[in-house]
Amino acid sequence: MLSDQQQWHEEYDVVVIGSGFAGLAAAIEAKQAGSSVIVLEKMPIPGGNSAISGGLLAVAGSPLQESESINDTPELMFADMMKAGMGINHPALARIVCEGSLETLRWTLSLGVEYKKNINHLGGHSVPRTYNTACGTGSGIVQPLLTKCRELGIPIQLKTKFRHFIQGEDRRIEGVNVLLDSLVGHDNAGTPAAIRACKSVVLACGGFGNDVKFRLLQDPRLTDVVDTTNQRGATAEGLVAALQINAIPIHLSWIQLGPWASFDEKGWGVGSIFTMLAGFPYGIMVDAKTGRRFVNEMSDRRLRTDAMLFNDRIPVAIVDSQGVQYATTLEKCLKRGVVQKFNTLEELATFNSIPRVELKETLERYRLSLVHGRDIEFGKPLSQDLKPIETPPFYSIRLLPKVHHCMGGVQINEQAQVISFPDYEPIPGLYAAGEVTGGVHGASRLGSNAIVDCLVFGRIAGKSAAQS
Repeated sequence: MLSDQQQWHEEYDVVVIGSGFAGLAAAIEAKQAGSSVIVLEKMPIPGGNSAISGGLLAVAGSPLQESESINDTPELMFADMMKAGMGINHPALARIVCEGSLETLRWTLSLGVEYKKNINHLGGHSVPRTYNTACGTGSGIVQPLLTKCRELGIPIQLKTKFRHFIQGEDRRIEGVNVLLDSLVGHDNAGTPAAIRACKSVVLACGGFGNDVKFRLLQDPRLTDVVDTTNQRGATAEGLVAALQINAIPIHLSWIQLGPWASFDEKGWGVGSIFTMLAGFPYGIMVDAKTGRRFVNEMSDRRLRTDAMLFNDRIPVAIVDSQGVQYATTLEKCLKRGVVQKFNTLEELATFNSIPRVELKETLERYRLSLVHGRDIEFGKPLSQDLKPIETPPFYSIRLLPKVHHCMGGVQINEQAQVISFPDYEPIPGLYAAGEVTGGVHGASRLGSNAIVDCLVFGRIAGKSAAQS
């Protein structure tokens, strides 16, 4: 409750915390439902992890799939999510994401988002179902969302750090306490202020992948030695504030590492998309110590990461001139030295200290798998457009798993209401969407399912908040 000495600094119907996919989608829907809205962002620029992501959107039953005669349904996408999530996904939430994926694609197109004309097959998906933004990053969606916010007159207030919720006597969320003009990394820098939410607050502050202290509590293996693809603002204070008002935590210890990240750059970089769109689907991954494959390159992220970290392996992805055409960040990768180009396989093997004979044997077994239409060794799905890795030039990228996505967060229901303990009822006036929530993805999130999750539940949260 607001103290007698405090006054409201500003007042809106709906206050949204976070300016990524989920927050912006929520703000747009709440505004279009007739509510006044503000978006609060602690960073000096909007977008968070969303803006630097790969811009990959999973859609079941899409026009691109139809044009390529790919049979897909929300039910198949749901089955893929549950398999990757080891069955601990909350089925009702996962199903909403799958069933809302096609409408989400249409919604983004209506906002002016542009996508490439090819469909991508990412690990753990039964069929190709992933769209990629024309620019190859999440900014291709974030920028049209920000443009729509400007058109609707929704303020995006930057350098505003959320501290805690303000509740009334009935536990209803009345507003939020923030620091204005805050500085990231300086906990108490800024001017304290209270912003009133006459209807509701939407928590869309993302995950905690860059919060080493908090993630260490969930998984002691994830020390500061382990890099992350997340930007500096991916920290846990928004989640902690929700837990302080008895929001129920779900799956906090399930923290995903990205198996496609590069050893030769910090953070998300440019190599991640290279591996995701070319190295894994159109190439192979070997252990540089042995020259042998050791995992299905198209399995889900948890399985690949576990295999990469086992027995102190040195993972290297290899692709040739035919497969590399799908790598949208190739030129940047070559310029930065993240990907290396070679005229012969012998040169590639020498550079990466891979045994030549064993590498050639591995590539021959892979070629025979393509001939027979089945990967006997690891069960990689072999699409009809796959070709043997034998056409120079050849490309390699050294890989290192990095903390990427937090599957855990606060529990929400189908209306994006935050559920509390001990009554297991919604906290009045509080909604949440995106990576700050838990239960949607279970033990492991499939690639390109995060954006659709954020947008689907962001829109639901915004509509629900406006009606609260």
